Amino acid sequence: SIDFGSQPVGTASSPRPITLTNSGTASLTVSSVTVTGANAADFAQTNNCVGTLAAGASCAINVTFTPSVAAARSATIAISDNAAGSPHTVTLAGTGTGFSITPVTAVLTPSQTQQFTVTGAGTSSVVWSVDGLVGGSSSVGTVTTTGLYTAPGSAGTHVVTVATTDGTRSASATAYISALTGVFTHHNDNARTGQNLNETVLTPANVTSATFGKLRELSLDGMANASPLYVANVSIPGQGRRNVVYVATQHDSVYAFDADRESDSPLWHVSFLRSGVTTVPSDDTGECCDIAPEIGITGTPVIDPSTGTLYVVATTKEDSFGYVQRLHALDIATGAEKLGGPVVLHASVAGTGQGSSAGIIEFDALTENQRPALLLSNGIVYIGFGSHGDQPPYHGWVLGYDAATLQQVMAFNVSPDGEGGGIWQANGGLAADADGAIYFVTSNGTFTADTSDGHDYGSSFVKLNPDGVVLDSFTPHDQDVISANNFDLGAAGPLLLPDQPGDHRHLLVSAGKNNTIYLVDRDSMGGYHDDDQIVQSLVNIFPFGVPEPGNYSAPVYFNGSLYFGPVADNIQAFQLNDGVLSTSASSRSVEVYQYPGAALAVSANGDANGILWAIERNGDCTTYPTCDTSAPGVLRAYDPGDLGRKLYDSDEAGTRDTLDYAAKFSVPLVANGKVFVASTGKLTVYGLLP
Repeated sequence: SIDFGSQPVGTASSPRPITLTNSGTASLTVSSVTVTGANAADFAQTNNCVGTLAAGASCAINVTFTPSVAAARSATIAISDNAAGSPHTVTLAGTGTGFSITPVTAVLTPSQTQQFTVTGAGTSSVVWSVDGLVGGSSSVGTVTTTGLYTAPGSAGTHVVTVATTDGTRSASATAYISALTGVFTHHNDNARTGQNLNETVLTPANVTSATFGKLRELSLDGMANASPLYVANVSIPGQGRRNVVYVATQHDSVYAFDADRESDSPLWHVSFLRSGVTTVPSDDTGECCDIAPEIGITGTPVIDPSTGTLYVVATTKEDSFGYVQRLHALDIATGAEKLGGPVVLHASVAGTGQGSSAGIIEFDALTENQRPALLLSNGIVYIGFGSHGDQPPYHGWVLGYDAATLQQVMAFNVSPDGEGGGIWQANGGLAADADGAIYFVTSNGTFTADTSDGHDYGSSFVKLNPDGVVLDSFTPHDQDVISANNFDLGAAGPLLLPDQPGDHRHLLVSAGKNNTIYLVDRDSMGGYHDDDQIVQSLVNIFPFGVPEPGNYSAPVYFNGSLYFGPVADNIQAFQLNDGVLSTSASSRSVEVYQYPGAALAVSANGDANGILWAIERNGDCTTYPTCDTSAPGVLRAYDPGDLGRKLYDSDEAGTRDTLDYAAKFSVPLVANGKVFVASTGKLTVYGLLP
């Protein structure tokens, strides 16, 4: 270890050497030397060690300490090499002394406050300013004589400075103001692009292990397959206005946490369980391990910010009613039920398919898996369903409920005269265009829609009007092979692209387990033909994965490129030019993501400062959240223009940033300078280190 002792704030210490010696009999390969840990930004290193070190040879690492605040600081030198026990570490410590401000970094939303404190002033009087204005102003934010800063009403970056009145000493902090109002639906919008283009805080320059990391972990009562959502400036009774992150669990709970303050207690927590009411044991479905050990809330909720309502579907097993699925409408400020809810989900359609009786098919609350994220479009909440491990009888369903009354307004069955056609979509939601048309992709099941009296749409891209009438569809020419081999076409769901130049302006893209990317014209989807009459297909583009290859994760879009995280493969980018995709990946990550592939999201400030975020799930423990064959998940950040350039990795800061065991489906949520990851039993918050 190295202890630098006391060092004045803002001044660099003399270099302290570390000698690395290869004491073995074979060459040593050093791949990296990095500074990690709680205060990594206060320490720096230079070295001549990276590369090959012969047996008996030595190299040098020189470390300096430049404290940012007057306080004890610590970090670690991590040396990654091919020797046993890698990475090898050296502990660093030092204490900053003198005049300083705390915190040195603050992330706020408009009108939020931050208390800054000064250390080392002694008996000297101090003056506070913002961007050089004593006391600040309404446009840059105001600061009191005691250091309480109030953010302005618009986004921006400002410098808060404290100085002695004689001008001999000063210290400054950076205040980032971010004005995103919320992330109200899975993958940010109804097109499911996965991009937050209003992220003004996080940039490729500051998302590094030196300045970015884990801020806190919040405990959940179960696995969170649903992705988190976020609403800024919510008025919480008795607690004032807060930025709130919402997360739902398989234990039939919904949590509302303060997104900014260091409190382990939720603002509110609602459980849909009570005496005689439990979650559904996974074994009850006949399939043990897809969602286990319990089934409660799987699909990501959706929020209506105009009414302050969160819509969520919870599945329960009840002594009085058996298996039940209900649509709840919760007040985002309190968690209280609204609109006379909840309502029991039920539907029936005419049909002679699997499970029918007297020409009617009834919705089955046990066999239907509410896996896709909910969609709110034009005042209707749309809910999609797949199955539990293809356990019969099941059908793909889409149900629609009036968002104001919770009355059912439509019911569509994918395979009324057959079976299957589940809507899986890796928790990705049904998509909607500006005209209110609904899009989804189905999986293995009966297909008869090419006949004059056929109504079954297994292994198809489907477009519905708001009333549940099929407007158009596309079914691959080899749909029978896809279904027979369990190559679920709808494993990842649709993404509606922004308007494109050329002959096909309105495009939809998706890729599933059959290795192929499909680019479809939403205005003329192509129907079913011996030769697929669509804009483009990239066949066998994702060939890896056992026993089933392909893509299981929802893609994302940014700046003219599509990003996929296929199973047992690299994250890959495909460029769009004149409405057509590049025929091979234009960029790849170095890392390979095993089952179920990478869960992706994008943050950027318009078309600048783009970051591609990815979660890696390391191992599948079937019915258990942890096991000997699994490891904690990993959060990574990449340059979307060059996926070979990794910006951040939660495994590269020692144990400081370690993620919980990752859950299937849940994608990273980026909002107002923070990244939220829901997992098997925690909500982990990452952001700029204070």
